[in-house]
Amino acid sequence: MIYFGLDNLLTISLMFLAIVVVIYAQAKINSTYNKFRKVQSKGNLSGQEVARKILDSNGLKDIYVVETRGELTDHYDPSRKVVRLSHEVFHGTSIASISVAAHECGHAIQDKVGYTMMRVRSALVPFVNLVSYLGYFGIIIAIFAGITGYLKISILVLCATLLFQLVTLPVEFDASKRALEELKKLSLVEDNEREKAREMLKAAALTYVAGLISTILNILRLLIMVNNSDD
Repeated sequence: MIYFGLDNLLTISLMFLAIVVVIYAQAKINSTYNKFRKVQSKGNLSGQEVARKILDSNGLKDIYVVETRGELTDHYDPSRKVVRLSHEVFHGTSIASISVAAHECGHAIQDKVGYTMMRVRSALVPFVNLVSYLGYFGIIIAIFAGITGYLKISILVLCATLLFQLVTLPVEFDASKRALEELKKLSLVEDNEREKAREMLKAAALTYVAGLISTILNILRLLIMVNNSDD
């Protein structure tokens, strides 16, 4: 009885820790973004202008830079060959704006050079989507068959998510590395500004690290629950 109680406490602790990790990472990126959105770049170029310069210098004149809705919704769309920047990043001239814009251009450069991990991630998308779809459908069925079946299918879905996250991490870190190199090479930032841009991009990468840690903790939690159910 004591053992069962300790396992319950452990699963609750893992769930709580997973939530805390994600909340901390989100708070970190928000605070860092809010900090550097107030610091104007000395070049006084907008995120759109910086993106355009980086793309053009890498022979990517055919890639459009467009504005999209939301905050921190910036992304590169490899299927449509478009860099989408949120309103503030598109128009803003802050360190935050040009850093985020440069990062998304890093993804475009990865696409051009055929960066291996980006290609692997793209190939995994349909697989992860399929596993997630079938997994959630299976969970509904498993609920009627017993808690153990539900937990095992949940673990399968999370493992697919974990695989995708493991591949995503190097893609994001490499995009940030390329972004900083381009900002320096094209003299879009001064040396002290480059360090601020690095800090901004590190905070953004933390959200991916946190997501990975959260998934691992949730898998461990479910494994403990499955073990208890089997006992």
